[in-house]
Amino acid sequence: MPFGEQPAYLRVAGDLRQKIVDGVLQPHTRLPSQARIREQYGVSDTVALEARKVLMAEGLVEGRSGSGTYVRAQPVPRRIARAGYHSGVASTPFRQEQTDERVKGTWESSSGQEAASSVVAARLRLTAGARVMRTRYLFRAEGEPSMLSTSWEPLEVTGRTPVMLPEEGPLAGRGVVERMAAIDVVVDNVMEEVGARPGLAEEAMALGGVPGHAVLVISRTYFAGGRPVETADVVTLADRHRVTYHLPVK
Repeated sequence: MPFGEQPAYLRVAGDLRQKIVDGVLQPHTRLPSQARIREQYGVSDTVALEARKVLMAEGLVEGRSGSGTYVRAQPVPRRIARAGYHSGVASTPFRQEQTDERVKGTWESSSGQEAASSVVAARLRLTAGARVMRTRYLFRAEGEPSMLSTSWEPLEVTGRTPVMLPEEGPLAGRGVVERMAAIDVVVDNVMEEVGARPGLAEEAMALGGVPGHAVLVISRTYFAGGRPVETADVVTLADRHRVTYHLPVK
């Protein structure tokens, strides 16, 4: 195939995609049948089938058992604002992840001790198997599932202290910085990395998405004097959210 020339199934998928984007094929309307695609574009059944698979993988259409393939309604992406740490009332688990004050949110959480995996241990600069407190969160924005987060804190830092459980005790729900300060650990910087990967089935179920579709992952680590004291993965659906950073100029 000459350089730059697309396979037939991608050309067909591209034309159908453009019709969806332009509104020619409206949400909830049925995609042309395989036979219709074959006839309209002068391609084989195999090409027509592969073109439909491309649109399905992209989340533009969905199959309905016994009915056919339909155009999916595309969500309007919401903004997840990131702007660093702010002390005070805003320092709650939800506000720690979403700093846009206009967005109202709640959260559910559960904590438990576990042995650090090799990945978590490396991020916290621990030996693999060291004990950590793992906390899982489900965040809701305006009542709708918005983000998942799993955080890990080294028990050699927080163990046998009043802040060992992030969501219990005198500083429950106050955020990492305030909780660490209560045990004389001063958090002085935060590092975040943003990446993407296919979503896991359990993540899609919790967030109301489609298994395998892309999720955004914000990997965050809090440091105190160069030592990691908390690391977390924040997961959200890539087609429903945009991560926005506000970075002050110093």
